Amino acid sequence: MARRRFLGFVLAAPTLAVAAQVGGAELAPSKADAAIPSLPQPEDIFDLGDLQNLAALPTSGLISVQIGADGRAAFAVPRAEVGQGMTTAVAMMIAEELDLPLDKIDVTLADARPELLMNQLTGGSNSMRSIYTPVRTASAIARQRLIAAAAAKWGVPASQLTTSGGVVRGSGGRTASYGSLAKAAASATTISVAATLKPQSQFTVLGTPQNRLDAHAAVTGTKQFTLDLDVPNALPTMVARPPTINGTPRAILNAAEVEAMSGITDVVAISHGVAVRGRTFGQCIDAIRALKVTWGAGTVDGESDATVLKKLKAAQLPMAVPGLLDQYIDAEFTFAAASNSPLETGAAIADVRPDRAEIWSCLKVPIVAQEEIAKLLGLPQDAVTVHVTQGGGSFGRHLFHDAAAEAAEASQKMGKPVKLMWSRTDDFRQGRIHPMCVSRVRATYLLGNVVSFEQRHTSVQTEFSHGLGEMITATAAKLPIAGNLSFAESIFLLSQSSPYNFGVTTQLLNEIPLKFNTGSMRNIYSPNVVTAEELVVDQLAKKFGKDPVAFRREFLKDDRLRAVLDKAVQVGNWGRALPAGVAQGIALHAEYRGAVAVLVEIDCRPATVNRPIRDGVTGPRVTKALVVVDPGFAINPRGLEAQMIGGLNDGIAMCLTSSIHIKDGLPLEGSWDNYFYTREWNTPPETQVVVMPNTSSSPSGAGELAVAPSFAAVACAYARAVGKMPTSFPINHGTLSFEPLPLQPSTPPSPTDGLDHAY
Repeated sequence: MARRRFLGFVLAAPTLAVAAQVGGAELAPSKADAAIPSLPQPEDIFDLGDLQNLAALPTSGLISVQIGADGRAAFAVPRAEVGQGMTTAVAMMIAEELDLPLDKIDVTLADARPELLMNQLTGGSNSMRSIYTPVRTASAIARQRLIAAAAAKWGVPASQLTTSGGVVRGSGGRTASYGSLAKAAASATTISVAATLKPQSQFTVLGTPQNRLDAHAAVTGTKQFTLDLDVPNALPTMVARPPTINGTPRAILNAAEVEAMSGITDVVAISHGVAVRGRTFGQCIDAIRALKVTWGAGTVDGESDATVLKKLKAAQLPMAVPGLLDQYIDAEFTFAAASNSPLETGAAIADVRPDRAEIWSCLKVPIVAQEEIAKLLGLPQDAVTVHVTQGGGSFGRHLFHDAAAEAAEASQKMGKPVKLMWSRTDDFRQGRIHPMCVSRVRATYLLGNVVSFEQRHTSVQTEFSHGLGEMITATAAKLPIAGNLSFAESIFLLSQSSPYNFGVTTQLLNEIPLKFNTGSMRNIYSPNVVTAEELVVDQLAKKFGKDPVAFRREFLKDDRLRAVLDKAVQVGNWGRALPAGVAQGIALHAEYRGAVAVLVEIDCRPATVNRPIRDGVTGPRVTKALVVVDPGFAINPRGLEAQMIGGLNDGIAMCLTSSIHIKDGLPLEGSWDNYFYTREWNTPPETQVVVMPNTSSSPSGAGELAVAPSFAAVACAYARAVGKMPTSFPINHGTLSFEPLPLQPSTPPSPTDGLDHAY
């Protein structure tokens, strides 16, 4: 890549604007080199990220880097920033190729741009993979054009000029700022230009640890999220919701009475609730609690953990390989539903007029949001402007535009702008969940070898209506899988593969059509699939009389995984002496063209498990954690480290404490107090991330990479500590550790006793 030239365009513009054109050869995956006896699985050859790259290629030339007369570079990135540090990484790409200081680069989020087609979807840990080359190419061409403009101005060859710090420099001390050259470097017509990208050996920004550009704004409270925006006349709006998922309002029995309450301006029925608009959110909550509504049925009324589990087990696909005498391991694992609520609740601002609409919200697929909101409002798509705002987390939640659609519907029916916010209870009970699933594994072995490995993953259906399904349809002819598979099956096969030479290996998905509100929670299927596999790998090692690490080394296909495993063993001191009830666990994962190993130590001794914590779930505690990651090329090692730590805490939560309990068709969890994500008292006191030396010229996906092996490592450590393999997750799901909030009214009262709960 360092020696190839890339094609781009200088766009017709008053000052310099440059875009890239990237061909399939640059982003095509390398052929997998899997060893016998296991053949490559689809994900080894062509993964979900490769599909997203391919889908984005046709419109990569429509993404441009611009240089203004002030010498600053501007780039509207067609992805969503939800706390992952993507805008900082993009700024680093531009800074590297343009020789421009980071503080002179403005990275914003692009509005919905339908012309980008499949090139404006944030998900699958793909953002850096898909835009790394286009953004660098556009930046390199911009630098080349600026040099050419200076060369023409001074009458010297371009080869005699250099750049640094946003300035073109020539002999005799002559200099010209980028701003002074921006107009001359522009073009009146769009032309094709080629450029050579910098080799890694010359990088001074990329690959170096950088603080996030928005860190100061975030910690000082000046960073702007959706609800911070000041849109004229957009007043607080909230929604009273039914006591079932997807229920509908049949009648509002006291609308006039509620509308007469202090501060309330409007009360209207919308598709799945009753929207109230008021001067403050507190007044909206009071109105919701006063409303009397007759509700229609929901889509999963009567369903519970037990009924869903029964249906999942009845829908399991059969195994193909029979057990050979007693030479096989059969195991079945149950994973409870989980919430993908981010810290920022659902929020959107909408200003809908008779002939147009304007929407502000954190959206990871804004084109689909624009299309569907336009249809909902009965407007042409080009009459709906959708602004993408910064998000306070996502976990896949912002792939769906529920809040934006509700805000648009409420604004249209009220005839007024609204600033709509979901309550915490809305998020947990009516938001998106990672569905309950069951994973069954059969591993057959003979004469010191594993001859077959089968995994049958059965799940409540995951909804992919947010645009990823459309992307699969658009590129179906290029997929190395059967063309008639469902979206979910296609995504499963493009994201799942076993890293081990276990003979005939098959991993298949089956889904049951229950209409819960589900979504692609962080890492989609991998956390559950990998945890089931790695627990069985530990059992196989035990059957073979081998150490879990030695067993993995013997059967691994991939040298990169072997390298991260060896590093984890070395740094984490695998096999060190530990007291009874304390154990180590290790797990591996390869996805998004990255490789990661996680080694943890867990304390399951009674003094730890039974320690008193107010309003929290304690249980076992992970006391030490090590993540070793090979990301291909680490754009920003500091940002990568943060991503790994986030994934680690996700995995700990999913293994030990956090889940959704379904009763009568609705989650019982109604707040973060009920949903026990990894808290301070369950976070490892010792955490370390090791980033391996670069093994590629391009970055792999990293945003979700550590979730699955972290979950699996904690599960394996727990099994070794207690002497029994767990088969139901999270470990504490069987105990309801809180008093559920009432189902009606749907939003609890505003708290008045906050100081009573302060430490």
